[in-house]
Amino acid sequence: QVHLVESGGGLVQAGGSLRLSCTTSGRPISSYSMAWFRQAPGKEREFVAAVSRNGVSTYYRTDYANAVKGRFTISRDNAKNTVYLQMNSLKPEDTAVYYCATSESSLLITRSSQADYWGQGTQVTVSS
Repeated sequence: QVHLVESGGGLVQAGGSLRLSCTTSGRPISSYSMAWFRQAPGKEREFVAAVSRNGVSTYYRTDYANAVKGRFTISRDNAKNTVYLQMNSLKPEDTAVYYCATSESSLLITRSSQADYWGQGTQVTVSS
């Protein structure tokens, strides 16, 4: 049974930073891609960032309205079974519950339907 636990969320002012962590148990993460998603109240869960199993390839949300590339950085430490999301220059529109996800596949996760396992989420609130 794969178990993911997120931490690091909280309340921060606009322009501030937070670092989220996701620790996985039940299997080593080194063979699987990892990703972060977020869900704001009343909205669908959306992709934020993904990292390949070896950490070499990363992919970020780039749509104009909700782009995170250049502000967020995803990374992983396979020895610690942990994936991180460093979030800088936070905006009020980044407010959401952030979820860590992984799958049974080694392919990069960019859609919710590709994830097989989810954490319980951590709340990020950015005040203006």
